[in-house]
Amino acid sequence: MSRPASSSASPADGPREPRRSSSERPGAEILYQEKLTPAWWMWLLVLFAGVVALVALAPIDPWVAGAAAVVVGGGTAVALVASSTTIVVTDESLQVGRARIERRFVGEAEAFRGDDVRRVRGPELDGRAFMNFRASVGPVVRIRITDPVDPTPYWLTSTRHPERIVEVLSARP
Repeated sequence: MSRPASSSASPADGPREPRRSSSERPGAEILYQEKLTPAWWMWLLVLFAGVVALVALAPIDPWVAGAAAVVVGGGTAVALVASSTTIVVTDESLQVGRARIERRFVGEAEAFRGDDVRRVRGPELDGRAFMNFRASVGPVVRIRITDPVDPTPYWLTSTRHPERIVEVLSARP
């Protein structure tokens, strides 16, 4: 059954060498790890938020407007960084953000790009699915959940490397 867990994972697009996950037994090796950071164009939101605060408050007091622009822009930057999630696959579990499930309950994984993403995120989406979407990350991977007591039929998550996740999950430990 999937359940929230916390992990402090460092960003990486794939395995460089097997590492241990700090939240699992000592022998668990990280097979895949990806941090879903915002795309470069999402950082324009930080600039936009700061400019809006500056323009809105400039007629009142330029110093207050400048301070508000820094605070609003900084808050937006913190929100972007804080909303970045990590995907971690070990020989024992799959973790997407704070959700974690044992690998023995992970079924078939499918990669989707382009128009197929719109289809699986739209008309074919099951409302019971665990979803982790990022506006700045287009491709998704759908991972079937085989736990008989978990009502979640699958996990659907954004990823920059869906084929790699499918490859790692298909290779049973």
